[in-house]
Amino acid sequence: MKPPAPPVAAPRTHAHREHGVERPDPFAWLHDVSSPEVLAHLAAERSYYDAASAHLHSQVVGLASEMASRVPNDERSPSWDRSRYSYYTEHPAGSEYAVIRRRIRGNKSHSETESVADQDFTDVFRGRSEGADKTRDEVVLDVGELDTGSGHLELGLALVSPDEQVLAHAVDTTGDEVYRLRFRDLRTGADLPDEVARCYYGGAWSADSREFFYIVHDDAYRPHQVWRHRLGSDVADDVLVLSEPDEAHELHLRASRSGELVIITSESRTTGETWVVATADPTAAPRSVGGRRPGVVYRAEHVRGPGGGHLLLVTDDGAEEMRLVRAPVPATAEGQDETSWVEVRPEDPAERLERVDAFAGHVVLGLRTQAEHRLRLLPHDDLAGPGLVVASGFPGGAVHLGRCTDYDATAVTVHDRAHVEPTRWLEVDLASGGQRELGRQEAPGHDPARYVTERRWFPSTDATPVPVTLVRHRDTPLDGTAPALLYAYGAYEYVFEPDFDPALPSLLDRGVVFAHVHVRGGGEGGRRWWLDGRLAAKQHSFTDHLAVADALDGLVDGRRLATRGLSAGGLLQGAVLSQRPERWRAVVAEVPFVDVVTTMLDASIPLTVNEWEEWGDPRRPDEHAWMLAYSPYDNLPPAGSRPDLLVTGALHDPRVLVHEPAKWVAALRHSDPGWGPRCLFRCEVGAGAHSGPSGRLGHLHYEAEVYAWVLDKITDQETGQDTDQDSRKDGAR
Repeated sequence: MKPPAPPVAAPRTHAHREHGVERPDPFAWLHDVSSPEVLAHLAAERSYYDAASAHLHSQVVGLASEMASRVPNDERSPSWDRSRYSYYTEHPAGSEYAVIRRRIRGNKSHSETESVADQDFTDVFRGRSEGADKTRDEVVLDVGELDTGSGHLELGLALVSPDEQVLAHAVDTTGDEVYRLRFRDLRTGADLPDEVARCYYGGAWSADSREFFYIVHDDAYRPHQVWRHRLGSDVADDVLVLSEPDEAHELHLRASRSGELVIITSESRTTGETWVVATADPTAAPRSVGGRRPGVVYRAEHVRGPGGGHLLLVTDDGAEEMRLVRAPVPATAEGQDETSWVEVRPEDPAERLERVDAFAGHVVLGLRTQAEHRLRLLPHDDLAGPGLVVASGFPGGAVHLGRCTDYDATAVTVHDRAHVEPTRWLEVDLASGGQRELGRQEAPGHDPARYVTERRWFPSTDATPVPVTLVRHRDTPLDGTAPALLYAYGAYEYVFEPDFDPALPSLLDRGVVFAHVHVRGGGEGGRRWWLDGRLAAKQHSFTDHLAVADALDGLVDGRRLATRGLSAGGLLQGAVLSQRPERWRAVVAEVPFVDVVTTMLDASIPLTVNEWEEWGDPRRPDEHAWMLAYSPYDNLPPAGSRPDLLVTGALHDPRVLVHEPAKWVAALRHSDPGWGPRCLFRCEVGAGAHSGPSGRLGHLHYEAEVYAWVLDKITDQETGQDTDQDSRKDGAR
């Protein structure tokens, strides 16, 4: 049946004026999501999406089943050790959500307990779960039991107290990232009466397991305060530990691996400050580690030792790609400044130093070089030395330190990941670098040998080489005949690391080449890569993506390119759609940040003030000009040359408010009515989050929807073969 016409949002006269420039905004009325009229319009958009994509239903069901078949019925993680128990997570058969379990370590030595537990986990990884004895295990938290039936469930934190008798846990059941904090008595399995109605990510326990530090965000969703709760007391009596008045800064909170410090960090995009509180003295005032200087960021890790030990800091102070410095633990409430710092590892311009993790005998540096994430193992007495480097064993892969909570450990768990390689867990000896495989993520029916992954570099318009990770089925040639899906993000120095996705093989098996484009603005090329893709240089993110699309022409079928990105990556999709609409067969813009100037002028909404250092402050004429030049809502593509477009949004999304994609879709359809039915807006009008539905199978169903839509545009769904290219003219199928 022919689907109904898309919903019409009538334009209304409205305009902004800044710096002498008038900007029409005829769909500004969609900002008011409390309005019944706006809610009805969003519901109509979802209904239209459902109707217009109904012909894909069987394909979606088939893809979702195929993807789910690669997810094992019963899946377990490697363990992490505390003093009395070893902990692990499990996804039981038929469950959308994880269960956290633990196993008592008894009186065995750490090494003996670890080897026994690892043997059990290896059996599970290899599909022999019937051989593991679960009778010794107890449930710490069954996340699924917290499901309220709202349609969304997300665990924000789950932290066991030092005495291992209480669990702090926080959940969000709407998708707005407002978490409710509870405390569970692990001896009885019951939650205590203590309940904090609003908190954010991050938390830390005091040494006596009686006090818990947590973060609260304000009405603009900025994490701006750290509070302390004493178990058994009224939440109204909780103590404000630290408040960050600068709206450009956000607070972060964690406990050091040593267990001796609570570490609080305040950061904007370019400036930071860190404080510490001794867990043995939780009521003491936070002590600054190095003060605050404009343009200097630093993050701290604690090393045990006489007199409270010392700190290791990763900082950009005089080092664009970061250096490592040593600092004392501040002794007084007045704190200390940078004059107390001593450099222990200078900057290496070829490596971006990302983080430091301290253990009793060694430190582990997380670093990025040649667009790959690696680890460097160093003894405490040779922090400037070459150490031992741990790199991925997979083409285009990445290694990261796993959950290693034991400060005295002599070996750590490392995750080795790639796009089509299920994660393998390695035990890496800190002194020798020796590796022992603990197990691999199970993926039933998936054979990594069927696929090829390679890293290539293509020149951007200014000749800058842009790295691209190409993934394809081994039978799909790079001879210009296969369709392709490009994916990119490109902001905040963030990297979407390669990770096994049970959905991706379903795309590759149908002859589609997947190209992960590592555009400037992200962190793949280090801090310089970010600096060269933000503020006035933001256009580089878009030109990089377009240049790669052009360079792939001849390796893939340039007439059948789809492109996809989420949030800031959705902005990228909007920009490349506006700037080169004829380049694409299909565009997927998920929760896209597309009304750039209007949003960044509104300091009352989330992620505005603290992102002026990322995008620019449009109150300044020059910054207003460069943002206006690429803002997708203000630069619609010409009518008659547009590809098919799938847009997503969520009513409760606090990161990209739903009016942005709603306004963009309305403006696009209004400016090209004949093309309008080819623009779909999948809006979550109930509970739903920024990154899509929660639950491992629920999210796979969402991926199946997106893939079915993409495949419908660039391949013949029934056979998975190429479509007739003569049917395409001026962007139409």
